[in-house]
Amino acid sequence: MMADALANATDTKACVVGPGAADGAAAMFRELFPSDAKAILIEDPRTKSVAGDNVASRLKGAGVEVSEYVVNPDGSDFHATYAKVEEVREAIRASGAVAVVVGSGTLNDLAKRASDELGLRYMVVGTAASMDGYTAYGAAITKDGMKQTLSCRAPLGCIVDSAVAASAPREMTASGYADLIAKIPAGADWMLADAIGSEAIHPLAWRLVQESLREALSNPSGCASGDEREVRKLCEGLVMSGFAMQAMGSSRPASGTEHQVSHYWDMESLSFGGRPVSHGFKVGIGTLFSTKALEFLLRHDLSRLDVEKAVASWPSSFGALKATFPAIYGDRPAHIRRAEDEMSKKYSPPERLREELSTFKRVWPELSKRLKAQLMPFGEVREKLRLVGAPVEPEQIGVTRSRFRETCRGVPYMRNRYFGLDLVERLGLMDELLGELFGPGGIWEAKE
Repeated sequence: MMADALANATDTKACVVGPGAADGAAAMFRELFPSDAKAILIEDPRTKSVAGDNVASRLKGAGVEVSEYVVNPDGSDFHATYAKVEEVREAIRASGAVAVVVGSGTLNDLAKRASDELGLRYMVVGTAASMDGYTAYGAAITKDGMKQTLSCRAPLGCIVDSAVAASAPREMTASGYADLIAKIPAGADWMLADAIGSEAIHPLAWRLVQESLREALSNPSGCASGDEREVRKLCEGLVMSGFAMQAMGSSRPASGTEHQVSHYWDMESLSFGGRPVSHGFKVGIGTLFSTKALEFLLRHDLSRLDVEKAVASWPSSFGALKATFPAIYGDRPAHIRRAEDEMSKKYSPPERLREELSTFKRVWPELSKRLKAQLMPFGEVREKLRLVGAPVEPEQIGVTRSRFRETCRGVPYMRNRYFGLDLVERLGLMDELLGELFGPGGIWEAKE
């Protein structure tokens, strides 16, 4: 599968995942970059210790001139802010060298964007199974007070040393596991979009993500305990997700409703215990909601749908829909602006909605079977997240249940992309769904 991934990747030309893979960093560097290229290692104190010194030694042994830039050498926390991108960019510029990242999500995003701004390529030596961004284009950066995905090329070369990743802090592995299990409901979301011609399934991208997904998720306890073989499977699954995004030129293969929950909280700078909540942990809680929403949807026999009744209850114009946003988002002007912008492109006028719902009514007997086969039951998802050490309740990431409900209500309008939650909304079932999940006796019945 790696051969197919590399053959269809737009940016990445070499990738190795396995124990001791970092030992091959010099060989990959020599293969990908000019013979006179210098290297600047982008690392932090921890990643320098666990892998950076080894990579530097290997490069020097191969005759490569090496310098190092240690982000926050005092060991203090840092985040993927644009100010940090500028720091890393100036370090790379001053060195006249190719960036070799030794680290995971934040360091990779900083160097990815910094290198791209300089018109340079880079390579990464991954040290944790913490997210799927190693081989993905774009970098998640906080700029102008808002976390956003900034355009930039994926690495030219990628190494993920699974032995190093297996010894990473448990919460990093748990975060990556949560990011990977999200691909299950995200796949169901994509199937729904495909059914109405909103976003066709890309066969290769689907296969890269989904073919080995359940095997990679099969042993959460092993991942949590640092079993190298299990962490290696997790690393491979995350890397393949990035390649799928390259192959399709879109995040669709790896992102569904659950990622919109995470992005919603990104807009609110969610933190807990004085620290930003990891992407994977936000996505994990979003995955639980998305799974429940899809299970709710599957309890409805859309082959018997009253299409005209559903169309009649839907806002008859974009203006009518937009008028509901202040009640949904309250005193969140940035959310309202985002919803207006995204829904101006996504809104289905009555005639188009009639076509969409008629299509679902026609294909539902077969489609619902495929959706059920795609989904992992909510209880199993929750237990796997618990076993790997990821949060399973919103309170564990600093979100009250009432805030969680508000988030879930606002999510459908925040992205111009079709999800299962959009179908719930267009069927007029959102209040019923939220009442079932957050009302008396619901899985997230309000406690506060």
